[in-house]
Amino acid sequence: MREFARLYTELDETTATNRKLEALQGYFGSAAPENAAWAVYFLAGGKPRQAVPSKLLRQFAVEYAQLDEWLFDESYNAVGDLAETIAHILPPPTRRSDIGLAEWMQERIGPLRGADPATIRSALFGFWDELDWRERFLLVKLIGGGFRVGVSKLLVTRALSAVAAVDSKVIAQRLMGWTDGSVRPTAAGFLQLIAQQSDQEHQLRGGQPYPFFLAHQLQGEPGALGDLKDWQVEWKYDGIRAQLVRRGGQNYLWSRGEDLITERFPELAALALPEGTVIDGEVLIWTDTDTPAPFADLQKRIGRKTISAKMLSELPAVLVAYDLLEEEGVDLRALPQHERRVLLEALVKGAARPQLRLSPLIGAASWSELEAIRTESRARGVEGLMVKAVSAQYGVGRTKNVGTWWKWKVEPYAIDAVLIYAQAGHGRRASLYTDYTFAVWDADETGELKLVPFAKAYSGLTDAEIKIVDNAIRKTTIEKFGPVRSVKPTMVFEIGFEGIQLSTRHKAGIAVRFPRILRRRDDKTVAQADTLDTLKGLLAAAGA
Repeated sequence: MREFARLYTELDETTATNRKLEALQGYFGSAAPENAAWAVYFLAGGKPRQAVPSKLLRQFAVEYAQLDEWLFDESYNAVGDLAETIAHILPPPTRRSDIGLAEWMQERIGPLRGADPATIRSALFGFWDELDWRERFLLVKLIGGGFRVGVSKLLVTRALSAVAAVDSKVIAQRLMGWTDGSVRPTAAGFLQLIAQQSDQEHQLRGGQPYPFFLAHQLQGEPGALGDLKDWQVEWKYDGIRAQLVRRGGQNYLWSRGEDLITERFPELAALALPEGTVIDGEVLIWTDTDTPAPFADLQKRIGRKTISAKMLSELPAVLVAYDLLEEEGVDLRALPQHERRVLLEALVKGAARPQLRLSPLIGAASWSELEAIRTESRARGVEGLMVKAVSAQYGVGRTKNVGTWWKWKVEPYAIDAVLIYAQAGHGRRASLYTDYTFAVWDADETGELKLVPFAKAYSGLTDAEIKIVDNAIRKTTIEKFGPVRSVKPTMVFEIGFEGIQLSTRHKAGIAVRFPRILRRRDDKTVAQADTLDTLKGLLAAAGA
């Protein structure tokens, strides 16, 4: 635990890529395999399951520190992070622990899940008495299920590649599925992860998917890409990117986030595919209409592990296939895009199942004609276009060395809104207000205009802009609700988002997809912010 806590602190305290990489290499080069296995799980994106409710963590920390509750609340309000607050207020430990991360996760934290409060209290008191400040901070993050750290999976891959002296693409392949929560990290697994390369890399783990090839955002004029005949164009769907793997007589459906979601989509799990097949595509809800259903309909199925017959009938899922990565157990990724497309078309035609759709190619005589087609995106229920080099191989991650995929999305919806609530961030931003709630104007039953919240956003501002906004929030705070601040409406922001739909769960009756801050509107007063009717107009235009 001590070594991983030190690594966590080093990663959290710097934004320099080289320093993060150096810290990761140092840890993986010296950590015991069983501990390194758990570290890879967390750093690559695996989420700890909450073992102890936040309410009990707070209660027992107050008892252990012998603090008045009001003082703990004031400390929490100042810090904005439960784990950091607890780590600060506890008295110094009286002993030291050399127990490793694996033993902590398996023998100490794991048994707390579902334990009675008295058992949890006794265990926490013992744990806190043998850990220093940063170890306590990490422990609460792991126990509370709130572990986050500013490091990418790509950086973890690079570090492991350097330590193992194995090509990073091979490490990326081996890491696929590593963060699946149903599989416990082990020393043997870590040693296999950094072992010297074999001739049968992909066959090592049965249903394991390939690393996803990711597209770059097209920023300039598409004509700069050259002759249109050198590019394959498809719609960019708004669903779940997934790979459907058929091996060992079984189907495995993996999301891009490396969650095994097979049981959530039984109609896709039941597809009869040839052995040794891997399809890359998009999971969507598609009824009898000409367009896919909104993402909100797909959300109704994402979180469910048990799907009723009624839901299967009302919200049928399909896989829109746009690439074939493996056929009869042969890795096809080195083939050019146009050759993989021919094989994919034959596979989908042979399957002849409505649950497996072929992503249609879009024909156009020129880039300008294609741009006109792109304007139809929202009416078709898509986000724009995908433009893929016909000679491109299927790469690993967002790379250009084997060819390129571009995503040419339509411009986001945008609306001017007022900041009304703020909450502190996490990690190095725990002392700054970085999570914001925005509102638009709407008239109540008496005709009086009031601000109605409709979206939360925390991305889009630079560090310098965040400091300016944070200072303004502190000066205009009206009320405090735990870590949340209600502020006097003084700041207007342009908020961008990709989609919009009706929602009974939101006070405004509308939910937006992927909201983010586009810019601060210092040129507008609060009274000039947009209204709920403006949002409803966007909703009507979207046909939702």
